[in-house]
Amino acid sequence: MGKRKIMVIDDESIIGEMFKINFGNEHYDVETFTNAEPAIARLREEQFDLVITDLKMKGIDGMEVLKIIKSEMPKTKVIMITAFANLNAAVEAFRGKVDDFFPKPAKIKDLKARVAKLLGD
Repeated sequence: MGKRKIMVIDDESIIGEMFKINFGNEHYDVETFTNAEPAIARLREEQFDLVITDLKMKGIDGMEVLKIIKSEMPKTKVIMITAFANLNAAVEAFRGKVDDFFPKPAKIKDLKARVAKLLGD
């Protein structure tokens, strides 16, 4: 099996770089975006195994990204991360069929374990 493809969408570029450093290895190929519009265009070009998206972003937010993925790419898993974690946001995300929800700052160890479980690695 080849590398699993992970996309990270977060308006803070440092978050994407953190994922590249921690997940960009022999198992995962990581692409990062700071804006959802080009990320969605890329998702429509190529199949990704997992998308990790921020909840709050300018323009298209994480909930809209989730809706698009679940309607157009139902096999793609989605993890939502947010600095604005609250019960309402989590409930809304899970109603939208998010695969997991993490508050920022998320622990890398916990994210790695959840990514491996979601992707069956």
